[in-house]
Amino acid sequence: MKLEGEQTLMRIFVGESDRWQRKPLYEAIVEMLRNEGFAGATVLKGVMGFGAGSVVHSDRLLRLSSDLPVVIEIVESEEMIENVLGRLEEMVSGGMITLEKARVIRYRPEEKK
Repeated sequence: MKLEGEQTLMRIFVGESDRWQRKPLYEAIVEMLRNEGFAGATVLKGVMGFGAGSVVHSDRLLRLSSDLPVVIEIVESEEMIENVLGRLEEMVSGGMITLEKARVIRYRPEEKK
């Protein structure tokens, strides 16, 4: 798959405890993107954050949260992203989805030595 030049970076901000059909939402999103033929996706777990409800979630020992922030990052063509936005709107009931331009300099699988 060739993924170079100007593409779109999508970030999806959700909570670790968010669910979609009994599985973690971030996992369901990554599986859906893989099934749709996306180039890749990365899930990042935050140590602290707050969202629209202004509730702070943290991994500090004294305030252990079961709902840490999670960000899913995807770089793909604008067309591919536009094709799944409706499905994501259905899956993501709370949180935030952002889009921005990204210039891909290199995208290829690791070379076997």
